[in-house]
Amino acid sequence: MLKQRIITALILAPLALFAILYLPLMSFQIVIALVVGLGAWEWSSMSGMTRTFSKISYAVLVTASCVILSIVLPADLIWYQGQLNSHYTNILSVASIWWVISLGMIIAYPKYSSIWYTSKILRGIFGFLTLIPTWVAVVSLRTSLYDVDPYYGASLIFYVLGIVWAADVGAFFVGVKFGKHKLRPEVSPGKTLEGLMGGVMASSAIIAFAALHYQVDPSRIWLHILVGAITVGVSALGDLNESMFKRCAGIKDSGKLLPGHGGVMDRIDSLTAAFPVFAFCYVTWMA
Repeated sequence: MLKQRIITALILAPLALFAILYLPLMSFQIVIALVVGLGAWEWSSMSGMTRTFSKISYAVLVTASCVILSIVLPADLIWYQGQLNSHYTNILSVASIWWVISLGMIIAYPKYSSIWYTSKILRGIFGFLTLIPTWVAVVSLRTSLYDVDPYYGASLIFYVLGIVWAADVGAFFVGVKFGKHKLRPEVSPGKTLEGLMGGVMASSAIIAFAALHYQVDPSRIWLHILVGAITVGVSALGDLNESMFKRCAGIKDSGKLLPGHGGVMDRIDSLTAAFPVFAFCYVTWMA
């Protein structure tokens, strides 16, 4: 299993780096739309869809929504005079509200899950609220200040990836060594409060490095730390959210596309929360 995970990571990492750094913006948007589409295929199973036609239709609908957005709003119009397009800002706002609702669902699970558990339509809508804002957030960050520095947006993406992955690693090791208090055992028995704290501490190093790299004004350091902490915290929410829907569907992994890792959603679950919320904070307070 470990060997498979390492081989898969060694293949995917260079591809991700190339896409983020070197793909033209339109190609980048299409590639991210395809990744989101693969996530939608897996989400269809978590929504309770069993027919192949329904699953394909759902994945195509999510992918097409992203592609249509990229056509309707070309990359050079996503930002205008330092302001994100209002449609994208609204999508990120809705996503932030969705993650607050998701937190409530996780806290209440399984007591009130019957409200949405039996509805494939509702669970499908939750997938839209999870996946499409992820695409909008990644594209919005990648195109930020693109005319000034083509790689600035890429650095924002790497920042989010860095603090989330650092949090994952810190949470794993601290959780294994010291984890005693379960976060939400009904949703994900392996997640502990100690692990979450370990993840926050591990990500702090990335947050501090980024503050130095971006030469953050000392008077705004607190804001930088706050946004980083919110991003790390909500990334754990994304993980728990996927675990909840997988538990409802009675499946262990979201898919089998990535040997040793499970499915695409198993790799990007925390990012589906982290990217939209970080992008919303960035647009609201930091851009």
